[in-house]
Amino acid sequence: MVGKMMLTRHGRIPLAALGLLTALAAPAGASPCPAGPAGAVVEARLNAGRPLTIVALGSSSTEGAGASGPHATYPARLEALLRGALPGRTVRVINAGRSGQTSDEMLARIENQVLVRRPSLVIWQAGGNEALKGRSPEEFERVMREGLRRLAMAGIPVVLLDNQRSPRMVAAGGERFDAVMAALAEARGVGLFRRGAWQASAPDPQALVAGDGLHMNDAGYACLAQALAEAILPAVEPPAPAFAAARR
Repeated sequence: MVGKMMLTRHGRIPLAALGLLTALAAPAGASPCPAGPAGAVVEARLNAGRPLTIVALGSSSTEGAGASGPHATYPARLEALLRGALPGRTVRVINAGRSGQTSDEMLARIENQVLVRRPSLVIWQAGGNEALKGRSPEEFERVMREGLRRLAMAGIPVVLLDNQRSPRMVAAGGERFDAVMAALAEARGVGLFRRGAWQASAPDPQALVAGDGLHMNDAGYACLAQALAEAILPAVEPPAPAFAAARR
């Protein structure tokens, strides 16, 4: 935070313009969400001439393990936030999370479940199951590079989403795979949402973790959706009405 503004790659956004996001995302009685990530997350401008279609590719923490229902997953909440902030724009966030999958299994789905939809943006969460299953970070990097190559060939912007900070993920060595994600984002010029670092800035990080000690709970998913929405909206062309009005 910078004063009463949030700093992004595209300028400063008055916090008043984010009131809708906060109201929609935060469930009653939830702990305050961590501050949104500093700097850019979406490294491309999103085409205003098309419907805004986002594919959330990943495993159980994308599908929504730990949530009370499909409505409480981060893709569902993100869709609601973006629709509220972009009236008149067609917005769809497709949940392509599959519990238990590793990056090679996600790669096998890219053609039929991602590229065929011609999305405006892909949010790719991966690495957690590799950590839990004792896979090699080097093999993970090879698979992710191939996936990012295919998405780049199709001209699709990407945000990589690393692991949640939870007791089981820490014990499994999830930070090794977070480091791979960070290196890939820099090398490939794609966005990166550092979920572990973001979550650590919460007043009580474990209040965002489900009872299984691994996944996020409703509050965690709501906070994640809010932070992603705050990062995505400045990349939308033209700016969302609330943002445009605030800058006059």
